[in-house]
Amino acid sequence: MANDDERLERLQGMLRQRGILLPAFDLYGGAKGFYDFGPVGGRLRSRLNQVWIDHWLSLGNIVEISCPTVTPYEVLEASGHVGEFSDFMTVCGQCDEASRADTLLEAHHPNPDALSQSELQSLLTKVNPDCPSCPTPEWSPVVAQNLMFSTTIGAGSSGRPGFMRPETAQGMFTSFPALYRHFRERLPFGAIQVGKGYRNEISPRQGMIRLREFNMAELEYFIDPNERPNHDFSSWSSHEICLIDGDGVSHSMTLQHAAESGLIRHPTVGFFMGKTFDFLSSVGIDGTRVRFRQHASDEMAHYASDCWDVEIHGSYGWIECVGIAHRGCYDLEAHETATGKSLRARREFSEPKIREIDGWTIDGGVAGPAFRADAGQVKTIVESFDADVEFPVEVTLSDGRNLAVAAEHVKRVQKTVKETGEWFIPHVVEPAFGIDRILWHVLDHAFEETEKGGEPYRMLKLADSVAPIDVAILPLFEKDGMDDLALELHQLCCSTSGLVSLYDGSGSIGKRYARSDEIGVPICITVDHQSVEDRTVTIRKRDDGSQTRMSMDQLPFL
Repeated sequence: MANDDERLERLQGMLRQRGILLPAFDLYGGAKGFYDFGPVGGRLRSRLNQVWIDHWLSLGNIVEISCPTVTPYEVLEASGHVGEFSDFMTVCGQCDEASRADTLLEAHHPNPDALSQSELQSLLTKVNPDCPSCPTPEWSPVVAQNLMFSTTIGAGSSGRPGFMRPETAQGMFTSFPALYRHFRERLPFGAIQVGKGYRNEISPRQGMIRLREFNMAELEYFIDPNERPNHDFSSWSSHEICLIDGDGVSHSMTLQHAAESGLIRHPTVGFFMGKTFDFLSSVGIDGTRVRFRQHASDEMAHYASDCWDVEIHGSYGWIECVGIAHRGCYDLEAHETATGKSLRARREFSEPKIREIDGWTIDGGVAGPAFRADAGQVKTIVESFDADVEFPVEVTLSDGRNLAVAAEHVKRVQKTVKETGEWFIPHVVEPAFGIDRILWHVLDHAFEETEKGGEPYRMLKLADSVAPIDVAILPLFEKDGMDDLALELHQLCCSTSGLVSLYDGSGSIGKRYARSDEIGVPICITVDHQSVEDRTVTIRKRDDGSQTRMSMDQLPFL
């Protein structure tokens, strides 16, 4: 453990020194749960985001959208976040340090996150765990703490309550009508979004693992629950993956076998598990340190029919970095109920159906002026009544208001209709990615320590797809025209689409190679005296240190 802790400390020190990850607001003593991506880290995160976006857009029926990070109260009330988006907190009476109750009890229960408030309280009282900040803890009663940052939208008395979004998903659900039109009203389709999320974590810890402002990437994939998709699992037919079922039993099997056997309960969930594994591998995550863990029955959200966490092993142990959930119709139905607006898709029948209607509808000429904006909701409720209902009837709207529907507001409907299709609420499969956690593990897995000349030598063997700098241009000396030629080559690289170049003329060439290796630059180009004479340069590869002489005009990436 000591060696692991020392390695972690060296990695964190290198990341800070090289401008990859920095404590935010360090001039003012920092702020827990916030990090800066420095001059190297900012580009690394952008490339990781872009690889993620391109990965999902390649499916062909996915689009990218962008929604506000400030969300009205009503949206998150309908989604359940106002009432349910909480962690359980306890405060040490000796030092006033707030902690998550489940975190304190991790050493005393296999899955404390699944415990209820009363169960956490009972276990906390029984074991009296150590306090992270003082030697003699006195724990307060466990309480639920909502994690959302609240704000006000608008100024003065006209302001309305809102929150900084805790996830990107709700904006995509409320955008469903626009997405449905865009895809010419044909399922399945999906939307992706990359951006900031905000959660006022009780006790941020483990560096990039738990943040108050974080980067996330989510896909909402809308499907017809009556259709069984025929996904192609052949890409993973020879690869057995570690799958831990809801009972904690580990399996090593292919995704196709897991889907066919029912371990993975919906093929679209299994397909996205495979695509997620492909993405993680493409950005440099070691596939042997990836596992999929199914939520236990007491851990599963009430609306989910299946959910798998993708866990990656690194310096902090096994960490959840992706969640892939079958959310059913919960979200669209919640927003439809709250707004009275249709969030439905239509399926056509293979053959028309004949249906006898004997019921009620509203009389628009009377009910419209009487109920105004509520007329649509009233109509839906009235049309659900049996034929023998007697008016007046009191109905309850989605916002809890009650209205009286009198006999003059309605009329009888008796007819035979031929139905060619029906409207339904689509179901959703959602892969949700913690970009910061993935980025941390990309760095953790890429970090290698060796010796060179008897001295410690460190490097980041980053995948080319996410390396923040593509090429470093190094003049052997900044004189005799070498600096001019190196700057010329640097500018040429910078003007090449998609290429990021770094010019470094400070210090010995060996130190510059080392600095480049520490930020994961895959190729260094050295300009020396011979370069000035014949425009040839030395190409050095990061991973094996091999060097090749080549004409500037033949550089493969220009």
